[in-house]
Amino acid sequence: MIELKNADLRIKLNESGAELTSVAAPEDGLEYIWQADPKFWGRHAPVLFPIVGRLKDDQYQLNGETYQMTQHGFARNQKFRVLDHDDTHAVFQLQASDETLAKYPFEFDLQISFTLDAHTLSVAYQVTNPNDQTMPFSIGGHPAFNVPLNPVEGDFSDYHLTVAPKKVYPQVPLVGPYNDHQHEKMLNLTTPLTLDHDLFDQDALILDLDHVETTLMLSTPLNDHGVALTVEDAPYVGIWSPYPKQAPFVCIEPWWGIADSLESDGDFNHKLGIQTLQPQQQFTANYQIRFF
Repeated sequence: MIELKNADLRIKLNESGAELTSVAAPEDGLEYIWQADPKFWGRHAPVLFPIVGRLKDDQYQLNGETYQMTQHGFARNQKFRVLDHDDTHAVFQLQASDETLAKYPFEFDLQISFTLDAHTLSVAYQVTNPNDQTMPFSIGGHPAFNVPLNPVEGDFSDYHLTVAPKKVYPQVPLVGPYNDHQHEKMLNLTTPLTLDHDLFDQDALILDLDHVETTLMLSTPLNDHGVALTVEDAPYVGIWSPYPKQAPFVCIEPWWGIADSLESDGDFNHKLGIQTLQPQQQFTANYQIRFF
């Protein structure tokens, strides 16, 4: 377990999956991150790579070959190497192995850095393509936040999701685990959205951000605590809580990719939202979480 700390926050990161497992305020012990009770969902903040969401039949085709890969890819279940670590910064690395090559036929170098500054944790992804061919991939975050943050002050329905810019967002619906982008809906987020478990009866709410910098905040009028996640250049963000379990957490998930569409032909290069990285090139993306 790797720890970051300053006067405001104590953070724990696990080499398994490079997963953020705890963000706590030392002053009052307030825990912001979902603590992975398997009754509801046994993860905290998994990394999604090299796919986001579900593939049709958990498989895809590439260069005439068929590969098997389960939801959200394999990075969340891999042991990362710690490249650098001090009190306010840590860098984790994952590279291809025989196990990953059987699922995803590319060498790769994935580095994830966490930087703590006052009340803000910055998360940065760097994907390098060392191959002599174009590398298709997706990546995303999946941090889960306790709602309510303090169980003696309010419950799930006392919290709101506030999104900036305030506007009506295109929403990509899900049909089962697959996206139905051809029938986009519109979600009015000009005012805060009151949380209700029934919001998630069709799985995640997926907003099409069109690469516009966006901040999503979870808060309650009952106290001054909450979280605000800002993503600078993501095509999508997912907002999720498991239904119908009525779990006491909400995930805010910046995505550079999306689940297969209903009409997907299975060809990985045709996948909606897929990123493509040229040989010897790097992809970078980041988001920040402010805890208050």
